[in-house]
Formats: sequence, C-alpha cells, structure tokens
Amino acid sequence: MTRALAIIFAISIAFASDPEWPSFRGPSSNPAVVNSNLPEKWSKSENVEWTADIPGLGWSSPIVSGKSVFLTTVITDGKAKRPQTGVDYSNDYIAELEKQGVKGKDLMDRLNERDFELPNEVSLHYWLYSVDLNSGKINWKREFYAGHPPGGRHRKNSFCSETPITDGKRVYVYIANLGLFAYDFDGQKVWSTPLENFPTILDFGTASSPAQSGDLVIIVNDNEKQQFIAAFDKNRQASVAHES
Repeated sequence: MTRALAIIFAISIAFASDPEWPSFRGPSSNPAVVNSNLPEKWSKSENVEWTADIPGLGWSSPIVSGKSVFLTTVITDGKAKRPQTGVDYSNDYIAELEKQGVKGKDLMDRLNERDFELPNEVSLHYWLYSVDLNSGKINWKREFYAGHPPGGRHRKNSFCSETPITDGKRVYVYIANLGLFAYDFDGQKVWSTPLENFPTILDFGTASSPAQSGDLVIIVNDNEKQQFIAAFDKNRQASVAHES
C-alpha cells in the first residue's frame, strides 16, 4: 500500500518568506492563509510542483518548516486492510448483519474481519520522513518503532493519524498509545518518552494531534479508561502538567 504525497504549488506561494506550517491546521490552528494568488483548482498535473511516493499508510498531515516537509507513515509486514471510502461505518454493517440473523460472536468476528486490524494480527514499522520542499527528494527517514502495535485500528483510521509538530529546531512525533519522540532536523533522535497504552472503544485507534506552547508539548489522550491532558517539557522530556 502506498501513500502518494503531493506538495502543491499553493504551499510555496502562500507565504512571503520561508513557508511555515508547523502543526495540524497550520500556524494559527486555522487551515487557511491570506494570499490572493492561491490556485483554485488542482489535479494530478495542474498546480503541482512535484510528487513523492511514500510507502505505507498514515492519516497524519505533512508539516513544513523552512525547506523541509515532515510526515509520518506506517508500513505493514504483509497486507494492510485498504482504507474505507464513503460514509458507510461499522454501525451500518452491524445493522445489515443483524437483519441477516447474524448475532453474538459470529457478528463480532465478521465485523473485525472487515473493519479492524487488531494488535496480534499485524506487525508494523513506524517512520518519520523529512522531504525537501523544493524537489520532493527524501532527506532522511527514521524508524521510531517496530513490532505489534499496542492497540488496533479501524480501516477508517491509521496507526499514525496524529500530525507531528515542529518548533523550527526539532520535530515532535506523538502516537497516543506509543509515546513522544523528538528528532532534530538532521534526523538524530534527541529523546523519547513512552506512554501507557489506554484502550480505545472497539480498537478504533488514536488520532489526537499534539500542540505546543513555549517549551511545552501538549497532548490530549481520549480513551476508555482515563482521559487526560498532559504537557511535556521539550528540553527535560518530563510531564509537568496533568488533568483528568
């Protein structure tokens, strides 16, 4: 399974100086920039400067700092379940099976077979990529975790749906059931902090992207056991705030 990353012309003209898109939804947490010259149409060839094929699957958004694009992806050993398109969700499938008289364990087995990848079913490789903004050339890639995932995912989710953040010096990767990982722009790991795996409903998976304020990386963990907000010092890598 391949995810093709296309950095469109809009990114390079949306900023007067070096482009900065440091986190999910941009520098102001608002997915918009003020620029009257932005194109209104895109296709596989129109208003596209370059494309880069990135193996694996990830719902995380690319971020930009200076001349670098950063993104995460997960590669599955063997086949991964294809992403589900459209608006059909598991509840619709459950209703359909119930109309057919399928109940109990048989219903759950068929639901899991179609919609879910559970931890004991897959072996994964989690990657952070740095891509050159001007050319699409891969600067470096770093594997920050390998093995069975702590939790599962629905096929409308991925194993790395959280978007990284950057402060212009480091990239901070948050995977809610794995932990936090900090890399410098040369691809050297600065620190990592493991986090407990909390159960999510029906193993739908995680998705909450981190934020930053000054020297703090701030995360939200929404789960079925203990929901919380936590802040981590970028330099000391220690949790300094917690609210349940």
